[in-house]
Amino acid sequence: MKLLFKLQTLKSLWTLKLPNRTFHGHPRLLTSDVYSQYEPVRRGKQEIPKYFNFASDVLDKWSEIEKAGKRPSNPAFWWINGEGEEVKWSFEELGFLSRKVANVLTKVCGLQKGDRIVVVLPRVPEWWLIAVACMRAGIVLIPGISQLSAKDILYRLQASKATCIITDDTLTPAVDSVASECQFLKTKLIVSKGSREGWLNFTDLYKNQSADHTCVKTRIQDSMIIFFTSGTTGSPKMTEHSQGSLGFRPLLSERYWLDSTPSDVIWSTADTGWIVASLASVFDPWVFGSCIFIHKLPRIESAAILNVRENSRRFACSFYKFMNLKHCVSGGEPLNPEVLQQWKSKTGLDIYEVYGQTETGIICSGFKGMKIKPGSMGKAAPLYDVQIIDKNANILPSGQQGEIAVRSKPIKPLGFFSGYVDNPKKTAETERGDFYVTGDRGTVDEDGYFQFIGRDDDIIISSGYRIGPFEVENALIEHPAVAETAVVSSPDPIRGEVVKAFVVLSPTFSSNDLESLTWDLQEHVKKTTAPYKYPRKVEFVQELPKTVTGKIKRNELRKKEWGRM
Repeated sequence: MKLLFKLQTLKSLWTLKLPNRTFHGHPRLLTSDVYSQYEPVRRGKQEIPKYFNFASDVLDKWSEIEKAGKRPSNPAFWWINGEGEEVKWSFEELGFLSRKVANVLTKVCGLQKGDRIVVVLPRVPEWWLIAVACMRAGIVLIPGISQLSAKDILYRLQASKATCIITDDTLTPAVDSVASECQFLKTKLIVSKGSREGWLNFTDLYKNQSADHTCVKTRIQDSMIIFFTSGTTGSPKMTEHSQGSLGFRPLLSERYWLDSTPSDVIWSTADTGWIVASLASVFDPWVFGSCIFIHKLPRIESAAILNVRENSRRFACSFYKFMNLKHCVSGGEPLNPEVLQQWKSKTGLDIYEVYGQTETGIICSGFKGMKIKPGSMGKAAPLYDVQIIDKNANILPSGQQGEIAVRSKPIKPLGFFSGYVDNPKKTAETERGDFYVTGDRGTVDEDGYFQFIGRDDDIIISSGYRIGPFEVENALIEHPAVAETAVVSSPDPIRGEVVKAFVVLSPTFSSNDLESLTWDLQEHVKKTTAPYKYPRKVEFVQELPKTVTGKIKRNELRKKEWGRM
């Protein structure tokens, strides 16, 4: 079905909230005891604490609540691989196992507080154990997605000066091919049932370690995770986040984009290398004591996601009939209206869109119960003052297009990154007046709903008209012949530049008359959007250039066009 194909080709986060029937008897007034204890800070009656560690101040607190019988018998972590294997941990078990892993990192690998470790693993339970263990030991986690090439790994190891790497069988050959060029790399751990020369077996080590480990004392501004940006406009930058920006931030925010409680099960399909995985599959759900559900999903396939069925005590879901599904969230790139409408018609549920960046986390969000406006990414997230500004940092009125920005002065919001590691110049370039500038263009309406137009450097100016690529792409993707598309500027002697569309045809569509199809696509866009926005040039391609995270490299397509002059 077309809906399935469109879902599969979207580069978006899906966060699914599924309260398990087993826990419905527990009172809904299960506001997090952990969350409640910081109410004076949220109200401004107490200062933000000087010291904070997510493992000891949140996870271990939930373990205590769990032992006291004050939390539903909901697991803290629940993993399946689709082939019959299943893992369930309580908060107590998560603490026990993560302390063993912390001892592997400190006693076996010799890592100390502040050292950096690159972890490139798919959605496997070990990733979560390592992430929590790093928090306990004060080790800086650098996650990477599983699609990294040897060149990508080399760049990350050299730039980060990481002393340890953990990966699986798939990427060990790539690591070995570049390890000799990484002078800081001292230890390699493999998550595998087998062994490999030059590598320590992670599983064997942690199973034999003691669980006696004392969590280090960390300041709220201490580095916790470094994410590499996707590199859509240049080399990936190291974006540093702290215990405060990731771990303490959800304690200050309202229960907004996930709207979770200890009775809920949260499923995010985001890759472990993305910041969204840390937000939706670690920090935000666990602050509220929710269960994090993970499906290994070697590949993001819509059919596999939609076919998660009721089996024993698993999700009460059947194909297109989600009995307990309550809340759906998408992010990454804007969804086109067709997908939103079809999802609603098939499931009865709305999709709430979120917008954010690696540097800031969630900037805008649709909150549960909020009116959904098609094409909007919701309102400003808690803690953030989001505005549309001009090149002089002046706030623009509603309806006027400008740059999406977040107020960062006089006080930088807690959820912000600390900066780009070893790159103060790039960090400074994100500031304009009192604002952090996202590099994205958008508008805000009179009700405070924001709409994404496109990256600032993706905007096409044709005969004086400013045209955002996403509106044209959304129109094209609605056509049955189109599987994927990317829209960029192309030089024109009369108009300066015009809209050009690169189109990947749907595998179910066949036509030998591409000239006729081009005309058909152009007419379709004219009818769907303003006539001046239609693509005057169309090129049919087999695939689009993408980053390792799956984002389209429009800058490459644009350079290709302008290089033809």
